[in-house]
Amino acid sequence: MSATLNDPRIAAGMRRQFEFRKQQLDAGAKQIGWKVGLGAPGALERCKLTKPVVGFLLDRAQLNSGATVSLKGWTKPVAEIEIAAYMTRDLPANADDATVRAAIGALGPAIELADLDSAMDDVEGLLARDIWQRHVILGPKDASRAGAKLDGLTAKLVRNGKDAPVPADLESGTGKILDTVRHVADVTAALGDGLRAGQFIICGAITGPMFLEPGETGVDYTLDPVGAISVRFTG
Repeated sequence: MSATLNDPRIAAGMRRQFEFRKQQLDAGAKQIGWKVGLGAPGALERCKLTKPVVGFLLDRAQLNSGATVSLKGWTKPVAEIEIAAYMTRDLPANADDATVRAAIGALGPAIELADLDSAMDDVEGLLARDIWQRHVILGPKDASRAGAKLDGLTAKLVRNGKDAPVPADLESGTGKILDTVRHVADVTAALGDGLRAGQFIICGAITGPMFLEPGETGVDYTLDPVGAISVRFTG
């Protein structure tokens, strides 16, 4: 069992999350992947967590790159640029580094959109809301990055037409992708599903969350040399 589920807030929140997920799947949605949240050092400390929390991603939440999203009615919209790790093998719990690397078949850029409609320190509540998930945008997949190879990868972020800073170390705010993938495998195995071939994980915000203000026009994200994706905003 994943040690994080010893936290009663997480155990209760994940039970509620999986009930919500079952409702969505029963209504015809398909799960395509997983996400992590609150993995930055400051968020972990504030929420008294030892590892990021885990949520799910559905096909109906996926948007094409370049899509326009209305933020009208959102409570506190957020965009995050992330790295997606694509699984080509099932990954069991408690896997060693070599096994985790062998299960990661590609990396690529991803943008997540979330709406923080509950308090950040309400861990059970935010898990029940699937960590505020609204949309995910995926880009090209690079199989030469199998095993979570980051050597030579750089990121560029343009927000509202202006360059925004991105750390040179793409794992500095999220922790190692390898550890994130293993953590998701551990949590999902403990809950009865497991991390499966064909799924992907968006591994946390490279720059930290971007809180979207009125008048925001869009985000353009390049994970070089893999490829670029974007999203536009109205409302």
